[in-house]
Parts: sequence; C-alpha cells; structure tokens
Amino acid sequence: MTALPAEFALPHEADTRRLGAAVARSLRPGDAVCLSGPLGAGKSVLARALVRALTTPDEEAPSPTFTLVQFYEGTAGLAVAHFDLYRLTDPDEAYEIGLDEALDHGAAVIEWPERLQGRLPPDRLDIEIRLEGTARRARLAPAGAWEGRTLEF
Repeated sequence: MTALPAEFALPHEADTRRLGAAVARSLRPGDAVCLSGPLGAGKSVLARALVRALTTPDEEAPSPTFTLVQFYEGTAGLAVAHFDLYRLTDPDEAYEIGLDEALDHGAAVIEWPERLQGRLPPDRLDIEIRLEGTARRARLAPAGAWEGRTLEF
C-alpha cells in the first residue's frame, strides 16, 4: 500500500492501465479523479482502465472528446462518468452536462480539469501525467475525502 500523495514511474502503457485499475479500487461515491497532462500523456488510457476496472474488462470506453461525457454503471453498483473537458470554454458547461449529478450518484473521471478554472470537486485525486522521453511519470495529490487514503499499486 502506498500513502498519498505519491509519484510513480510509468515506463509502459500497461503501467498506466495498472494505475487506473488501482485508482478504481479506491474510488468511492462522490469522488472525482482529475487527470491533467499534455496531449498524448496517457490520460485517456488511465481513464479507460479505471472504467473497465469498475465495469467489465472489455467495456467499450471511448474518449468522450466529442460527446464530452460518457456514463457507465459499475458492476459493484458504483456508477462512473468520464468527462473530457478539452473543448469547454466556460466552467459552467461542465455542470450543465451533469458533473454535479455524476458525483451525487457515483464518481467522475475528469480529463482537462483545468477547464474548470479552479471550480474543482472538493473530494478528488489529482493525477498529473508528465512525459519523460518515451515513458511517463504520474504525480498523485489527494484533496478532501481522498486525504489519508492509500493506493495498492
């Protein structure tokens, strides 16, 4: 078990998927996972792995770049919504497409949380993914209800 905050090397895409599954195991109703990093850093890979860990391993989990949000019903009863806020121009738009409701009824994974301009959910795990050559590095910082949790990774 690893205490949060933490930082992990992700030398292979499989490591990014393992991190997504580990985060899914710690997810609770009302939680948000906020994924930041440059294009191609692996945010969607991590989000897809998290969704599949909560649903089924072969769940169709496309990046919601154009639909903005995808909703999933988890097999253990935890619903999860995957938001991609890249195309938003106003933070209110995230709430108009259901961010509050997603957190009221389950959990949310949010790509491009900086588009919320500081209006982040209070109970969240911020994950910043950085590119380091051909590998990646993830920095995890807890806030609110995430503080004091551990991660099995």
